[in-house]
Amino acid sequence: MSERSFTVIENTFVTLNDGTRLAARMWMPDGADSDPVPAVFEFLPYRKGDGTCSRDESTYPEFAKAGIAGVRVDIRGSGESDGVIDGEYTELELANAVELIAWITKQSWCNGSVGMMGISWGGFNCLQVAALNPPALKAVISIASTVDRYNDDIHYKNGCHLAVQLSWAATMLAYQSRTPDPALVGDDWRNMWLHRLEQEPFFLEEWLAHQTRDEFWKHASICEDFDAVKIPSMVLAGWADGYRNTPMRAIEGMPDRSKALIGPWVHKYPHFAWPKPRADFTGEAINWWNKWLRDEDNGADALPQMRAYILEGIKPAPRRDFDPGFWIAKDSWSTPETRSMYVENGKLSFEAGDDEIPAADVYLKSPLDTGTAAGEYFTLKPDVEMAIDQRGDDAGSLVFETTPLDVEVDLLGRPVLNVDLECDADWSNLCARLVDVHPDGTATRVSFGVLNLAHRDPAANYDNPQPMPRDKKVTITLTLDACGYRFKPGHRIRMALSTSYWPMILPPPFDAGLTIAPSSIKFDLPLLGDHEKITVKQPDNPDPLPTYIEHKPSRTERSVQRNLTQNETRYRIYEDTGLFEHPDSRLATRSVRSETWTINPLDPNSMRGEAAWTCDLKRDEWSVRTDCHAELSCDRDNWFVSAWVIAYEDDQQIFEKKWEKTIPRNFM
Repeated sequence: MSERSFTVIENTFVTLNDGTRLAARMWMPDGADSDPVPAVFEFLPYRKGDGTCSRDESTYPEFAKAGIAGVRVDIRGSGESDGVIDGEYTELELANAVELIAWITKQSWCNGSVGMMGISWGGFNCLQVAALNPPALKAVISIASTVDRYNDDIHYKNGCHLAVQLSWAATMLAYQSRTPDPALVGDDWRNMWLHRLEQEPFFLEEWLAHQTRDEFWKHASICEDFDAVKIPSMVLAGWADGYRNTPMRAIEGMPDRSKALIGPWVHKYPHFAWPKPRADFTGEAINWWNKWLRDEDNGADALPQMRAYILEGIKPAPRRDFDPGFWIAKDSWSTPETRSMYVENGKLSFEAGDDEIPAADVYLKSPLDTGTAAGEYFTLKPDVEMAIDQRGDDAGSLVFETTPLDVEVDLLGRPVLNVDLECDADWSNLCARLVDVHPDGTATRVSFGVLNLAHRDPAANYDNPQPMPRDKKVTITLTLDACGYRFKPGHRIRMALSTSYWPMILPPPFDAGLTIAPSSIKFDLPLLGDHEKITVKQPDNPDPLPTYIEHKPSRTERSVQRNLTQNETRYRIYEDTGLFEHPDSRLATRSVRSETWTINPLDPNSMRGEAAWTCDLKRDEWSVRTDCHAELSCDRDNWFVSAWVIAYEDDQQIFEKKWEKTIPRNFM
């Protein structure tokens, strides 16, 4: 099929039934009014004009050339859309998405078939909207998403409090505080901006009000009812990202209507993600849309159920441009066979011990700053946002490892740890890490899992935490994150256990230790099993992102500082996007993020996090700025939350708002 020419509609408004106007950017194949085309819809709060424009311009033009319209809409209260956002994946958001799909099908240029797509927020809500079954929605592509909003997102993980919850609340405060573009909305931009600033919520207050897996988190978690999703779903993820579990969970929950693709990537679209190798995402997507939106017989329905990149002996950050490994396919996915490991004479072994006298119990209480080598929960760059050499964290952990391997060990799936332990407080956090120890001693984190021991009973669905019994060992099952990995001959397999994983995981209110029975440890590794080695097509364009005008360069830093006199550890993140101008809109934008976490390694209630953003928008003589700041601290019984936002027009302050709240801790 020859490429079609297309037109970009930079901004158009869709008026919802309640009168709210939502702003859309569209890529329209020429001649669609007389020869209607399918449409792909993406629904985000990240600002189509200056937030996601780069990735949109790498993807939607390729769809349009293939005769597929792209409809990129900003959620209410973001970009040029009216109103104020009311949270993540709310009933209103999803209802608006259903209404927008109906609007698309009524347009003369649409053939009546719609697909929905997205990464992260857009990957979440396309699956959530699919579960509502709007009749015109025929297929989805979900990238870096989740099916379980409590256990597998940026808020909580198996009852543990993720530090990225504060980071993301500050990020959303910064995103939602930005002004609409006057060039697109006209003279009303200032009134829209002030209304948004006055009414926008600070999300962390709501998230911390729900510290267990209650109905708030069950809403829009499609794992509650996979059968509600009745349309074909392609689910993608990267091993270097925090959302690596979803493809497996999707094909296990929807085996007859989903396909999985997992690469080595960070939290980016696969055609421009790092580490390489990349995948031809636009080609994959076009085939998927043509099959399900045009009924084209192109084999997309016969794709293997699982395609995955098996990492092979990779070295950790500071930067990973290319990860060695190989692609495999499994036509049908099933629960992997496992190979169990045990602790025998202080070593990790594939043979169970038969000692008549079991090994002595071991007491573990990690320094509270154990975890600074963990990287960030979801990663945007292939540098130290990813986990670095694990030897520093392993020094504060209980470690067992094998002798050097004689043959390779290939894994694909989720490792599972079973261990008997006793806690000397009501609960503790437990972190388990699977580590590849290279012959030179370099330690690469392959997988990790965390568990708040008060949430140890999955039968209670994590909404009814229970204190640990005293003076009694309990068998704990901890499922680690999915991995695809080859341990090479000469390498060693290490298991590391710690009671801290800071700052990724925030500590409980007491510095608890664990008494662990090494003889009880059973560590099940998911074997790769039968598979076919395949090739996955690389993108034709090795650098698909557009080039914008640089006025100030970007800069990024990660640092750890230990003040030995004050006994304080400080973890600092600094991100400056640089000042870049879009050559067409002439809008120049810059964002600076600074985030700092501090803790006294002997006092869990000394923990403190601060996240700040400065966001600039400029065009000619017009300029606006917002400064946003959020803080989280605690004592034994409470979380203390505060935030503020200040807005400036031409360097003159025009608005200020503050939030401050105390929220009781609930087994957290």
